[in-house]
Amino acid sequence: MRRRLINSTLAVVLVVIAVFGVSLVIVETRTITNSAQERVESEAVRLASIVDSRLLSEEQVTGDILRDQVAGDRYAVIRMPGRAPIHIGTKPEGDVIRYTAPGEQGEKVTVEEPRSAVTREVGRTFLLIAGVALLAIVAAVLLAVRQANRLASPLTDLASTAERLGSGDPRPRHKRYGVPELDRVADVLDGSAERIARMLTAERRLAADASHQLRTPLTALSMRLEEITMTDDLDEVKEEATIALAQVERLTDVVERLLTNSRDPRTGSAVTFDLDEVIKQQLEEWRPAYRSAGRAIVSSGKRHLTAVGTPGAVAQVLAALIENSLMHGGGTVALRTRVTGNQAVIEVTDEGPGVPSELGSRIFERTISGRNSTGIGLAVARDLAEADGGRLEMLQASPPVFGLFLSRTPMKKPSDDDPEQPTIR
Repeated sequence: MRRRLINSTLAVVLVVIAVFGVSLVIVETRTITNSAQERVESEAVRLASIVDSRLLSEEQVTGDILRDQVAGDRYAVIRMPGRAPIHIGTKPEGDVIRYTAPGEQGEKVTVEEPRSAVTREVGRTFLLIAGVALLAIVAAVLLAVRQANRLASPLTDLASTAERLGSGDPRPRHKRYGVPELDRVADVLDGSAERIARMLTAERRLAADASHQLRTPLTALSMRLEEITMTDDLDEVKEEATIALAQVERLTDVVERLLTNSRDPRTGSAVTFDLDEVIKQQLEEWRPAYRSAGRAIVSSGKRHLTAVGTPGAVAQVLAALIENSLMHGGGTVALRTRVTGNQAVIEVTDEGPGVPSELGSRIFERTISGRNSTGIGLAVARDLAEADGGRLEMLQASPPVFGLFLSRTPMKKPSDDDPEQPTIR
């Protein structure tokens, strides 16, 4: 591109110089020739006037007297009736510029000038024009190089930015070049980079959430399958298989929930459900793991509570809290239910040391963990709770108490007959 810009600019300049330069040379040549002719004519007329004045006054007319009136490179001949011609200067050879002026006393004055003088002056003028043209060409080349660099370098830079986007580096450059069209392209590329960065962040977050949320149901399913392989009792095999199928259904629900949240975290299918059923399912699922760790998990509090939300999402939140107590807590884990206002609350507590003071409210931030864990379990649990219109809070740091707050009243959906809703016509 640089070469094309330079060549096109240079071509335009050469055309302009060729058109105007040749025209200027022709005009100047004619001007110089005409000027030389006028000088010769003027000198011939002036000499004729001098000769006339001397003849009228009957003064002597000689070459010595008139020699000072003729320029050194010119040749003059004065012819007077009845007298010998007077020659002043050296007769030029070759082509000359000549003019003969008649006098009032019958004399004739002829002045000649060699055309080589005109040729030399034309040559000097041509060299001057050629020098100016050369300077114009050099200036045009420098300007073309500067302009080419100003346009080509940003394009190269933008191509590099696009290549970085394609290679997975979505960092925006925020670099502008002072050219509106190129700055517009840079704006579009920076906007694309920001959108790609958000998409990659969402994809990585989905992958991390999926790996964390699927781990628990897969572990539970694996335990049930192990129970099946270790027993010969057909009734127990059927019971364990039924539980395993329930785990598969929960696994499917987890996957669907993750995909739904990745598209729109506020898109849910909230229903009124029985909290006892969800808590019972979690107790049955986690008791084998707690039994293996020499610990217990129990439930207490108000029974037969109903809440509004997605049962699968609430189960995932409780599973995250129970797993967190298993990994970082100690002693017996208790799930307590209570009512506060129009909300049902499920508290999960254990007898461990609690949340370190340096973590505090940051416990729900991603990558924040008190031990060598992923640090995303509680963050995902809070997102799931908020997606259902609830909230997850740490009510007490030591001993740790986490509370899941769920609404007990379904949210009123907008109705076509609701006078408070605007009508679109």
